[in-house]
Amino acid sequence: MEFLILIGSVALLMYGMKVMSEGLQKMAGSKLRNILGTMTTNRVTGILTGAFITTSIQSSTATTVMTVSFVSAGLLTLSQAISVIMGANIGTTATAWIMVLGGSFDMRLLVYGAITVAIALIYSKKNINMGEFLMGLALMLLGLTTLKLNANDMNLGENETILNFLSSLSGWGYGSYLLFLLIGGLLTCAVQSSAAIMAITMTLCSSGALPIDMGIALVMGENIGTTITSNVVAMSASTQAQRAARAHLIFNLFGVVWILCIYKYFINFVCGLVNCDPTAESQDMVTLNAALAAFHTAFNVCNVLILIWFIKPLEKIVCWMVPDKKGIADKEKTHLKYISGGLLSTAELSILEAKKEINAFVDRCIRMFKMAEDLLHTENDNEFNALYSRIQKYENITDRMEVEIADYLSQVSEGRLSVESKIDIQHMLRECSELESIGDSCFNIARTISRKRQYSEEDFTDSQYQHIHSMMKLTEESLNQMAVVIKQGDHRYVDLNKSYNMEHEINNYRTQLKTQNILDIDNKLYGYQIGVFYMDMISECEKLGDYVINVIEASGLKERKF
Repeated sequence: MEFLILIGSVALLMYGMKVMSEGLQKMAGSKLRNILGTMTTNRVTGILTGAFITTSIQSSTATTVMTVSFVSAGLLTLSQAISVIMGANIGTTATAWIMVLGGSFDMRLLVYGAITVAIALIYSKKNINMGEFLMGLALMLLGLTTLKLNANDMNLGENETILNFLSSLSGWGYGSYLLFLLIGGLLTCAVQSSAAIMAITMTLCSSGALPIDMGIALVMGENIGTTITSNVVAMSASTQAQRAARAHLIFNLFGVVWILCIYKYFINFVCGLVNCDPTAESQDMVTLNAALAAFHTAFNVCNVLILIWFIKPLEKIVCWMVPDKKGIADKEKTHLKYISGGLLSTAELSILEAKKEINAFVDRCIRMFKMAEDLLHTENDNEFNALYSRIQKYENITDRMEVEIADYLSQVSEGRLSVESKIDIQHMLRECSELESIGDSCFNIARTISRKRQYSEEDFTDSQYQHIHSMMKLTEESLNQMAVVIKQGDHRYVDLNKSYNMEHEINNYRTQLKTQNILDIDNKLYGYQIGVFYMDMISECEKLGDYVINVIEASGLKERKF
């Protein structure tokens, strides 16, 4: 019975932390992302930024995911990312201090009050995100309180079986430290939550079942275990993501090595900070828990103070460990640029990567249209075929991008999202579909030019070329304005009337040219076949202008009040 309560309280602790973290990310996710993108100008600000964000959202994994995505996007250098990851290691130690606070006294009255307020906020829909944060905090503290009370009921410090077992593992000197370090790493990999293993470690030490020095060895193992999880998941991610994960592993491994060299001295130093006697047989539970939390903090802070001066060498080491992949340059160009596969992420924080990927999709469509313009005036056969093949390849890439972004957004939508984020995902799915249609139109223009070159001996007249250039110029301006609207994204700074005016101008010009084309054919100014190719290009540009408006409307900006 007590064992089931132990497992349940740990599960409640893990779930509470997850809900609390997601609630915080929903309330301030975009602000935290902006901080990460702008406040990493040097190694010191990078460390402070990583520590602040991780402490705020109580998730070093989420901070690491954001960091890796920015590195993959070129918004952060690898050295900046390493400094942020160092800061995340410091920020994650706040979790242990929350456990010390939550386990120091019975907080059930506060917990039930927080649950009442959280349910009221959630069901009234006045502030759902705040309600989820309070609910997660309450469940986390309830798990800690239950864990503490259950540990007292189990009397682990008086259980002969447990004491004999742990005693048999504790008499091998440094071998025992290495064994418990390994156990801590394996348990963290299995549970995928260093917080849960930290809670169990505190329970064992505070009950007297596990000596404080062995508990500290478990804590060091938890630090390594959480990095192993990231490295395994990053195996399927980008090169930069793997390098960031390796840097995280090297950081903690280096810390473990030098701590083991002065293990006894460092334990005495940390225990002295919280007035804990590591040799005493029985001590206050809060003091023992504080000693574990203090070690966790001191371990990471000292590690940062040492390695902060060696970020560049560390960067070279991880680049040597994970070299650039050769022979797959063309393949990588077809992959998504901003969305980092592999690493664990939270749904709320993944939306930014999808938005950036859509911005890149917009840029690709604009480049594709410009290539179609260049194709119109390419005379050399080899150059023409090479450019046409490139446009065809771009069309295949746009098809693949639509599917990959849509699949990613579908996975994101399965997570816990705010109402605004769910609406954003719907808009982004529509945007992807319309952008893919723009890619199809660009390829249709190129295909029309190729068919004209292949099947017609007659060329466009000077007047037709002039009209095509004018129509393409209007279409290109419409595409560029679409890019401004989509990338700006804030209705306070976007003038949609400009896009609608361009679309009307394109429609009117198409109608004018269509009427003129019939008259020119009747007047024998050019043949019927060349007139068909001519109007196919004009009509495709007009369709492309319609797709541009569809993208803008799909973004949801039209639905907002200006």
